[in-house]
Amino acid sequence: MTQQDTIVALATASGSGAIAVVRLSGSSAISIVDTCFRSVVKGKTLAAQATHTIHLGHIVENDRVFDEVLVSVFKNPNSYTGEDVVEISCHGSLYIQQEMIQLFLRNGCRMADAGEFTLRAFLNGKLDLSQAEAVADLIASDNEASHQVAMQQMRGGFSSEIAKLREELLNFASLIELELDFAEEDVEFADRSQFKELVERITFVLKRLIDSFAVGNVIKNGIPVAIVGEPNVGKSTLLNALLNEERAIVSEIAGTTRDTIEDEISIGGIGFRFIDTAGIRETKDVVESIGIKKTFEKIDQAQVVIYLFDSVKSISDLKTITIEIEKIRNKYPQKPLIVIANKIDKVDDISISKLHSEIPDIKLLSAKTGFGVEQLTNALLDLINTGALRNNETIVTNSRHYDALLKAFEEIQKVKHGLETGLSGDLLAIDIRQALYHFGEITGEITNDDLLGNIFANFCIGK
Repeated sequence: MTQQDTIVALATASGSGAIAVVRLSGSSAISIVDTCFRSVVKGKTLAAQATHTIHLGHIVENDRVFDEVLVSVFKNPNSYTGEDVVEISCHGSLYIQQEMIQLFLRNGCRMADAGEFTLRAFLNGKLDLSQAEAVADLIASDNEASHQVAMQQMRGGFSSEIAKLREELLNFASLIELELDFAEEDVEFADRSQFKELVERITFVLKRLIDSFAVGNVIKNGIPVAIVGEPNVGKSTLLNALLNEERAIVSEIAGTTRDTIEDEISIGGIGFRFIDTAGIRETKDVVESIGIKKTFEKIDQAQVVIYLFDSVKSISDLKTITIEIEKIRNKYPQKPLIVIANKIDKVDDISISKLHSEIPDIKLLSAKTGFGVEQLTNALLDLINTGALRNNETIVTNSRHYDALLKAFEEIQKVKHGLETGLSGDLLAIDIRQALYHFGEITGEITNDDLLGNIFANFCIGK
């Protein structure tokens, strides 16, 4: 992408609203807007104004007035992109937005590509690559946890940790490379004991960051939870209770839910996607059979399974329930299973004691009254290790970063083995350079056009 031209795009969401913001960036941004701007202060020009100032006036073309606007001026290098940037706050009419953008296109701008404003910020050194990717994550964040992680990364928490390790490793790499120039004199510039300590420290940090991806992936993408059980045990009622709205149809007729119903809520800042499935039973109904097949597909996709049963109907035959529970555990041994006895408001204390004795880890619930729903949400949160989030530690959420960290870890392990076996400096240097390469991939110190194209193509236009 060329950086010589001036780009324009709508910076706010498309559609009508109270206001819209049209953004320009490039060497001619201020002069282009100046040709179309008439300040309420006679004779005022934007080019003569200080950076980070706002000006009231009208956008005009010849004698035609488009709108009364506020124009914000940000002069290079102190702007988001590092170039001259102008942001025009206008009324949020779709017509005004489009007419104004067309006006600037006629006066020398071109439409910005997806993510091009942030790409220019990266190319001009305002953000490193991991910070630039965090901008997209911040825009996409839909719960407290994903917002917190994206903000930390955008502020440079992750990249500063990587940059520090890379700098220390680079210093040792330089000393080892220097040794190669004096190979005949058999001198050692890099203290091997200090280098071993550094490699151990890097190994520890990399392992922590790699392990954090399990939590980071959950935070970014949410946790799919399948609610399963026989027909008419209250699965849809539980979904409605969790969502606090009538999302699913509830009736006394068994087999009401014939397809999966999904919705998302945030619990403790973590996103959960609950999937209400068709009741599992033997049936000759073709449509219901398709729904039951989908139920097992959703269990395969889910990270957590909630098995719900009717405590009133099942109290006399708990053995059948325990067999069903074991079937699910055996089929999905890696998935956490939460077993819930529903309609607990309709059974007595003796029955409750029997439930506890037969199924020790059972949870009691009345989806209809809401009893036990809070205990269920707490149990779901307990399945996630949010300690790193609470302690404001660096959490990896980006699969590209995760892949680069794994490769860097592999190279560092080679360096560690080389130090332990007394590997020659020239071979050590090769492994160190590879580790440095993968560190640089994360922050963008080492990159290529294809990588940048893939990353910024996922951005919205105007950011």
